[in-house]
Amino acid sequence: MTDTEDPDRLRATGERIDSLLDAASSGGVVARERAEELVRLVADLYGAGLERVLDLAHEAGHLDDDLLAALAQDDLVASLLLVHGLHPYDVATRVENALESVRPYLGSHGGDVELLEVTDSGTARLRLLGSCDGCPSSSVTLKLAVEGAIEAAAPEIESIEVADAPASGSGNGSSVISVESLRSRVVELESSGSTWEPVSGLAELADGATTEIEVGSSRLLACRIGSDLFAFVDRCARCSESMAGAVLARRLGAAVGEAVLRCPTCRAHYDVRRAGACLDDEELHLTPLPLLTDAGRTSVAIPATAGA
Repeated sequence: MTDTEDPDRLRATGERIDSLLDAASSGGVVARERAEELVRLVADLYGAGLERVLDLAHEAGHLDDDLLAALAQDDLVASLLLVHGLHPYDVATRVENALESVRPYLGSHGGDVELLEVTDSGTARLRLLGSCDGCPSSSVTLKLAVEGAIEAAAPEIESIEVADAPASGSGNGSSVISVESLRSRVVELESSGSTWEPVSGLAELADGATTEIEVGSSRLLACRIGSDLFAFVDRCARCSESMAGAVLARRLGAAVGEAVLRCPTCRAHYDVRRAGACLDDEELHLTPLPLLTDAGRTSVAIPATAGA
């Protein structure tokens, strides 16, 4: 496995550099300054080489949009491009791409996220939409997914502000919720016993397929629609039986990409993208569980009451 395939190894390398610099400081201020200068000169040298590689590719006519996108999507290369000011995308584009990567997680709540603006002072202003607005569990997703994605894609962002979705029939009347307030909701949810647990086998799940997963004492139903993964507590909201063996099918007359889960016991139908809303009884719905994929590893948020 190469370094580009192992983010943990790269992270450990960065931590090792920091520890070596700290160790150099034990030799006094001069030793610390010399060590920092050495690191800076080496970084500048490799940065100049990386810039020259891009120039050569451009001069050869190979630095097209597809290659730029591939470079920007590689975590290691993108981080080096950012460090040296060579990233092909501006900060607003990178933030929008980061949000695009977490929309499937917010979609598991039946919601979405919108980028309002990136200010000159380095603040990204967002708005949570749909059922995500004001939902405590989506605050966990915001903290662990949205903030993490933005920090990785645009480290120059200094802060994130989240605005309320405008009320129906009102003007712009939106207010700003501080990130600290959202984080306090995360603490409340975690204190209730909710935890993020790793799950395996979802990466291989085929489009249109469903699978049952046991995570600790909890039993979950997961499914894939295109590139998007969704997870629910494995319990039908109408008959309370397991959803094991549920069929995922396109809703009659619905757009491509829309899908419905059918309970194998009572035949109740649930809209996957609308957070498991029941099509037969608007008062019922499945319990959606946020999914978070980081460095190829998928985790699911398990509430204390999710056990089967």
